Amino acid sequence: MLENNSSRHPSGGYRRLRSFICAQAVYDATVVFCNRFVDKRSRTHDQMVQAARSGRQNIAEGSKASATSKRSELKLTGVARASLEELLLDYEDFLRQRGLRHWDKNSREALAVRRKYQSDGSDGSDRSDRSDETDPYGISSASAETAANTLICLINQASFLLGRQLQKLEEQFLSEGGVTERLYHERVERRKRERP
Repeated sequence: MLENNSSRHPSGGYRRLRSFICAQAVYDATVVFCNRFVDKRSRTHDQMVQAARSGRQNIAEGSKASATSKRSELKLTGVARASLEELLLDYEDFLRQRGLRHWDKNSREALAVRRKYQSDGSDGSDRSDRSDETDPYGISSASAETAANTLICLINQASFLLGRQLQKLEEQFLSEGGVTERLYHERVERRKRERP
């Protein structure tokens, strides 16, 4: 069972975070999307792929940093969310500039993507059919409009998960402090015990 983002995870346990799994799906699908629909020589192609990569990588880096600095974990998780927000704007621009329809979040199509996300194992559920594992959302064959909107849905899901994760990290930091604070308190306690 995958860990819920609101539960505590060990340092480096990012591969089990739902936010990481969703961000990785966004990254993989963005590479396919950009190779299909954005000129490979353009700056936009590189920026979109790098924003998607940054979303995923900063979750991993923040998780690893949690062993020594909760503050760094909070910061890097926030950077991950900001990178995905940047990517979201790129997909919205793509649709707007081409006169393509942007799905309403409660449209039939958007709801179908959310149902697919919930059933593809990304939400921690078991998935018996893994035939479409390399391209579970069909980005390699979808129209530009469908592909961009599908990615918008996935980015929104990742952002939602990261928002919950950030809220939980902030609560933990406020109640438990970080490693630096705990080490300081331990030093103070040791000094008290060592005094005659």
